[in-house]
Amino acid sequence: MSGHSKFANIKHKKEKNDAAKGKIFTIIGREIAVAVKEGGPDPSNNFKLATVIAKAKANNMPNDTIERGIKKASGAEGGVDYKSITYEGYGPGGTAIIVEALTDNQNRTAANVKSAFTKGNGNVGTPGCVSYMFDNKGQILIDKEECKMSSDDLMMLVLDAGADDFNEEDDSYEVLTTPEKFQAVVEALGKENIETASAEVTMIPQNYVSVTDPDTVKYLQRILDLLDEDDDVQAVYHNWEEPEE
Repeated sequence: MSGHSKFANIKHKKEKNDAAKGKIFTIIGREIAVAVKEGGPDPSNNFKLATVIAKAKANNMPNDTIERGIKKASGAEGGVDYKSITYEGYGPGGTAIIVEALTDNQNRTAANVKSAFTKGNGNVGTPGCVSYMFDNKGQILIDKEECKMSSDDLMMLVLDAGADDFNEEDDSYEVLTTPEKFQAVVEALGKENIETASAEVTMIPQNYVSVTDPDTVKYLQRILDLLDEDDDVQAVYHNWEEPEE
């Protein structure tokens, strides 16, 4: 069910205003900066950068914007020095939440993340407290309406390229890979001019928690909304089985 639920969520986010798109580009820009700093500006020799570029293209970031970000990050001035931090915690209704952040001020980010959890009746836990409930996977989502290739041919294409799993949903295809095989599968799709709705290395829950109580849902959504509004937060993963819209 993860593919369909995730796809519906992505379509909803992409329908938001330009400010939302601006934040996505800001998030990816920071990821490019960190990837270049850690492994250099050449994506063929920098797996992390290649992964971020695939994510950027899936979010329709212009190529010149990607290239400017790489050049800026590899320049002598270096730009802002961001530090990667991961927070783990518990939301209401027995949910698990992982927050990935890139920040130039750890104290500010830690306070904001803790405040978001507290306002939603959750709490931040210790490192590793919930991450064992998730698997680190490459996840590629393809809109059926945008894909001219048959499902059988698409499945063979991605499996031959190294994908672990292929799932067909009502309105999308979901391709799962190991992080190491992610880029090879993205490139195989690109060679066939198959557009992706989303392509990223992400944390996928092993099991989902159904939360239906209105008050609990309200508090859980408050946590997620506050984290989404935080410019330091790059990604939020959770095991809440969100209702389809």
